Amino acid sequence: MAAPILPIDANHPQPRLLERAVGLLEAGELIAYPTDTYYGLGCDLLNKKAVARLHQLKGDPKKPVSILVPPDLAEVAKYAKVSNFAYRVVRHLTPGAFTFILESTRLVPEIMQTRQSTVGIRVPDNAVVQGLCRKLGRPLATTSASKPDGEVLVGADDIKDSFGHVLSLILDGGTQLNEPSTVLSLVGDEVSIIRQGKGDASAVISGD
Repeated sequence: MAAPILPIDANHPQPRLLERAVGLLEAGELIAYPTDTYYGLGCDLLNKKAVARLHQLKGDPKKPVSILVPPDLAEVAKYAKVSNFAYRVVRHLTPGAFTFILESTRLVPEIMQTRQSTVGIRVPDNAVVQGLCRKLGRPLATTSASKPDGEVLVGADDIKDSFGHVLSLILDGGTQLNEPSTVLSLVGDEVSIIRQGKGDASAVISGD
């Protein structure tokens, strides 16, 4: 049975819709939701079976899966080792359209880590994601709503056509622009741009 699509206010999400979505996340289900960049496909970070299903969903278990946390740097520090240098960068750029590559802590499932024991962490500027994380009480494991060939799905109907059979809910926040996050590595207390996307890190790179 294909996942239902529920329209949600991306700026002021309805509490009943967040509660319905969180109930599914707690049950180990996968859902889709708007972010400040792509639509995301995600699950409860600490549900290992759900995280494994999320990896399989994209057809390539090596494709990166990131962690979404609310705008609370204490939450970031639970799942990544944050030096004073990294703390200043993350504080300056969050919430926003950035994925930070940091050394992971033991709380991060091994399947989420790279061979270098790093993980990508996002603090999105999006009320839906923030509401889901707060009500769940844990971060989300997330990946972009894109097909195995790389085509990004920008609307709820397209997501339903491609992934509706494995999702339990699609929160429809309207059409999303095809704008990925900017990926910054903060490993070794150096800032390096892995992928330039929507987020502007020029002030950090230039030292302003």
